[in-house]
Amino acid sequence: MVTLEIINSLTNFIIQTISNSGYGGIFLLMVAESALIPIPSEVIMPFSGYLVSAGKLNAVYVVLAGSIGNLVGSLIAFFIGSRLGRNFILRYGKYVLLKKSHLELTENYFRKYGDRATFISRLLPAVRTYISLPAGIANMNLKKFIVYTFAGSLIWNTMLTYVGIKLGEEWTSIRQYSSYIDVVVIAGVIIAIIIFVKRRSSKGATPEQT
Repeated sequence: MVTLEIINSLTNFIIQTISNSGYGGIFLLMVAESALIPIPSEVIMPFSGYLVSAGKLNAVYVVLAGSIGNLVGSLIAFFIGSRLGRNFILRYGKYVLLKKSHLELTENYFRKYGDRATFISRLLPAVRTYISLPAGIANMNLKKFIVYTFAGSLIWNTMLTYVGIKLGEEWTSIRQYSSYIDVVVIAGVIIAIIIFVKRRSSKGATPEQT
Protein backbone atom coordinates (compact mmCIF):
# COMPACT_ATOMS: atom_id res chain seq x y z
CA MET A 1 0.00 0.00 0.00
CA VAL A 2 2.78 2.40 0.94
CA THR A 3 4.67 1.54 -2.25
CA LEU A 4 1.56 2.20 -4.35
CA GLU A 5 1.10 5.58 -2.68
CA ILE A 6 4.71 6.49 -3.42
CA ILE A 7 4.32 5.48 -7.07
CA ASN A 8 1.11 7.50 -7.41
CA SER A 9 2.69 10.53 -5.74
CA LEU A 10 5.74 10.27 -7.99
CA THR A 11 3.55 9.92 -11.08
CA ASN A 12 1.57 13.03 -10.09
CA PHE A 13 4.82 14.92 -9.52
CA ILE A 14 6.06 13.95 -13.00
CA ILE A 15 2.77 14.94 -14.62
CA GLN A 16 2.72 18.32 -12.90
CA THR A 17 6.37 19.03 -13.70
CA ILE A 18 6.03 18.28 -17.40
CA SER A 19 2.64 19.99 -17.67
CA ASN A 20 4.06 23.16 -16.13
CA SER A 21 7.56 23.16 -17.63
CA GLY A 22 7.30 21.26 -20.91
CA TYR A 23 10.61 20.27 -22.49
CA GLY A 24 12.57 21.78 -19.59
CA GLY A 25 10.67 19.58 -17.18
CA ILE A 26 11.38 16.49 -19.28
CA PHE A 27 15.06 17.39 -19.38
CA LEU A 28 15.38 17.92 -15.62
CA LEU A 29 13.44 14.77 -14.75
CA MET A 30 15.61 12.68 -17.05
CA VAL A 31 18.77 14.25 -15.62
CA ALA A 32 17.60 13.12 -12.19
CA GLU A 33 16.66 9.65 -13.47
CA SER A 34 20.17 9.06 -14.82
CA ALA A 35 21.86 10.69 -11.83
CA LEU A 36 20.68 7.83 -9.58
CA ILE A 37 17.49 9.50 -8.34
CA PRO A 38 14.65 6.95 -8.66
CA ILE A 39 12.35 8.76 -11.09
CA PRO A 40 11.09 6.31 -13.75
CA SER A 41 11.55 7.16 -17.41
CA GLU A 42 8.72 4.66 -17.98
CA VAL A 43 6.40 7.40 -16.71
CA ILE A 44 8.22 10.51 -17.96
CA MET A 45 8.44 9.61 -21.63
CA PRO A 46 5.05 7.91 -22.19
CA PHE A 47 3.27 10.87 -20.56
CA SER A 48 5.27 13.19 -22.80
CA GLY A 49 4.22 11.02 -25.74
CA TYR A 50 0.60 11.47 -24.72
CA LEU A 51 1.10 15.25 -24.77
CA VAL A 52 2.51 14.87 -28.29
CA SER A 53 -0.64 13.01 -29.35
CA ALA A 54 -2.68 15.85 -27.84
CA GLY A 55 -0.76 18.39 -29.94
CA LYS A 56 0.88 20.08 -26.95
CA LEU A 57 4.47 18.95 -27.56
CA ASN A 58 6.68 17.99 -30.51
CA ALA A 59 7.88 14.38 -30.64
CA VAL A 60 11.41 15.21 -31.83
CA TYR A 61 11.93 17.80 -29.09
CA VAL A 62 10.52 15.42 -26.48
CA VAL A 63 12.98 12.66 -27.42
CA LEU A 64 15.90 15.09 -27.60
CA ALA A 65 15.04 16.67 -24.23
CA GLY A 66 14.84 13.24 -22.61
CA SER A 67 18.00 11.90 -24.26
CA ILE A 68 20.12 14.97 -23.53
CA GLY A 69 18.82 14.85 -19.97
CA ASN A 70 19.89 11.20 -19.75
CA LEU A 71 23.34 12.13 -21.00
CA VAL A 72 23.80 14.95 -18.49
CA GLY A 73 22.58 12.78 -15.60
CA SER A 74 24.79 9.91 -16.71
CA LEU A 75 27.81 12.22 -16.82
CA ILE A 76 27.07 13.25 -13.24
CA ALA A 77 27.00 9.60 -12.17
CA PHE A 78 30.12 8.90 -14.27
CA PHE A 79 32.13 11.60 -12.51
CA ILE A 80 30.84 10.48 -9.12
CA GLY A 81 32.27 7.05 -9.91
CA SER A 82 35.56 8.33 -11.30
CA ARG A 83 36.24 11.03 -8.68
CA LEU A 84 34.79 9.59 -5.49
CA GLY A 85 35.32 5.88 -6.04
CA ARG A 86 33.60 2.64 -5.14
CA ASN A 87 33.86 2.89 -1.35
CA PHE A 88 32.16 6.30 -1.30
CA ILE A 89 29.32 4.99 -3.47
CA LEU A 90 28.79 1.95 -1.26
CA ARG A 91 28.77 4.13 1.84
CA TYR A 92 26.34 6.81 0.67
CA GLY A 93 24.43 5.08 -2.14
CA LYS A 94 21.67 4.05 0.25
CA TYR A 95 20.44 7.64 0.28
CA VAL A 96 19.41 7.31 -3.38
CA LEU A 97 18.20 3.70 -2.93
CA LEU A 98 21.42 2.34 -4.43
CA LYS A 99 22.22 -1.07 -2.95
CA LYS A 100 25.50 -2.96 -3.07
CA SER A 101 23.77 -5.57 -5.24
CA HIS A 102 22.90 -2.87 -7.80
CA LEU A 103 26.51 -1.77 -8.07
CA GLU A 104 27.83 -5.33 -8.24
CA LEU A 105 25.31 -6.21 -10.97
CA THR A 106 26.39 -3.30 -13.16
CA GLU A 107 30.08 -3.87 -12.42
CA ASN A 108 29.81 -7.50 -13.57
CA TYR A 109 27.88 -6.40 -16.63
CA PHE A 110 30.51 -3.76 -17.45
CA ARG A 111 33.39 -6.23 -17.02
CA LYS A 112 31.64 -8.75 -19.24
CA TYR A 113 30.77 -6.46 -22.16
CA GLY A 114 33.33 -3.67 -21.78
CA ASP A 115 32.71 -0.15 -23.04
CA ARG A 116 29.73 -1.21 -25.15
CA ALA A 117 27.88 -2.08 -21.96
CA THR A 118 27.09 1.63 -21.62
CA PHE A 119 25.11 1.42 -24.87
CA ILE A 120 23.43 -1.93 -24.28
CA SER A 121 22.53 -1.08 -20.69
CA ARG A 122 20.50 1.97 -21.70
CA LEU A 123 17.97 -0.50 -23.11
CA LEU A 124 17.81 -2.76 -20.07
CA PRO A 125 15.65 -2.35 -16.96
CA ALA A 126 17.48 -1.96 -13.63
CA VAL A 127 20.95 -1.96 -15.20
CA ARG A 128 20.38 1.25 -17.20
CA THR A 129 20.11 3.47 -14.14
CA TYR A 130 23.41 2.47 -12.55
CA ILE A 131 25.79 1.52 -15.39
CA SER A 132 27.43 4.97 -15.40
CA LEU A 133 28.98 4.33 -11.98
CA PRO A 134 31.19 1.35 -12.94
CA ALA A 135 32.03 3.12 -16.20
CA GLY A 136 33.33 6.04 -14.14
CA ILE A 137 35.11 3.82 -11.63
CA ALA A 138 36.84 2.06 -14.56
CA ASN A 139 37.79 5.45 -16.08
CA MET A 140 36.17 4.58 -19.40
CA ASN A 141 37.08 6.81 -22.35
CA LEU A 142 34.81 9.84 -21.98
CA LYS A 143 34.10 10.31 -25.70
CA LYS A 144 33.00 6.68 -26.05
CA PHE A 145 30.89 7.00 -22.92
CA ILE A 146 29.09 10.05 -24.32
CA VAL A 147 28.45 8.45 -27.72
CA TYR A 148 27.23 5.11 -26.36
CA THR A 149 25.09 6.68 -23.63
CA PHE A 150 23.38 9.13 -25.94
CA ALA A 151 22.76 6.52 -28.66
CA GLY A 152 21.21 4.06 -26.22
CA SER A 153 19.14 6.77 -24.55
CA LEU A 154 17.87 7.96 -27.93
CA ILE A 155 16.55 4.50 -28.79
CA TRP A 156 14.97 3.95 -25.36
CA ASN A 157 13.27 7.34 -25.27
CA THR A 158 12.04 7.09 -28.84
CA MET A 159 10.39 3.76 -28.00
CA LEU A 160 8.71 5.04 -24.83
CA THR A 161 7.55 8.25 -26.50
CA TYR A 162 6.10 6.27 -29.40
CA VAL A 163 4.20 4.04 -26.98
CA GLY A 164 2.80 7.13 -25.25
CA ILE A 165 1.71 8.60 -28.58
CA LYS A 166 -0.05 5.39 -29.57
CA LEU A 167 -1.77 4.92 -26.22
CA GLY A 168 -2.86 8.55 -25.98
CA GLU A 169 -5.05 9.17 -22.95
CA GLU A 170 -4.55 5.52 -21.97
CA TRP A 171 -0.80 6.05 -21.57
CA THR A 172 -0.92 4.95 -17.92
CA SER A 173 -1.78 1.43 -19.10
CA ILE A 174 1.88 1.06 -20.08
CA ARG A 175 2.38 -0.36 -16.58
CA GLN A 176 0.28 -3.36 -17.61
CA TYR A 177 2.58 -4.03 -20.56
CA SER A 178 5.92 -3.01 -19.02
CA SER A 179 7.01 -6.61 -18.47
CA TYR A 180 6.27 -7.46 -22.11
CA ILE A 181 8.19 -4.39 -23.27
CA ASP A 182 11.15 -5.43 -21.14
CA VAL A 183 11.10 -8.92 -22.67
CA VAL A 184 11.02 -7.53 -26.23
CA VAL A 185 13.83 -5.08 -25.53
CA ILE A 186 16.02 -7.69 -23.81
CA ALA A 187 15.45 -10.12 -26.68
CA GLY A 188 16.45 -7.42 -29.15
CA VAL A 189 19.61 -6.64 -27.20
CA ILE A 190 20.56 -10.34 -27.04
CA ILE A 191 20.10 -10.69 -30.80
CA ALA A 192 22.21 -7.56 -31.38
CA ILE A 193 24.99 -8.96 -29.17
CA ILE A 194 24.95 -12.30 -31.02
CA ILE A 195 25.15 -10.54 -34.40
CA PHE A 196 27.98 -8.34 -33.16
CA VAL A 197 29.96 -11.29 -31.79
CA LYS A 198 29.51 -13.31 -35.00
CA ARG A 199 30.61 -10.41 -37.20
CA ARG A 200 33.62 -9.77 -34.99
CA SER A 201 34.55 -13.46 -35.08
CA SER A 202 34.24 -13.62 -38.87
CA LYS A 203 36.44 -10.55 -39.28
CA GLY A 204 39.03 -11.99 -36.93
CA ALA A 205 39.12 -15.33 -38.74
CA THR A 206 41.91 -15.75 -41.30
CA PRO A 207 41.25 -17.62 -44.53
CA GLU A 208 43.00 -20.96 -44.98
CA GLN A 209 45.97 -20.89 -47.28
CA THR A 210 46.03 -23.39 -50.12
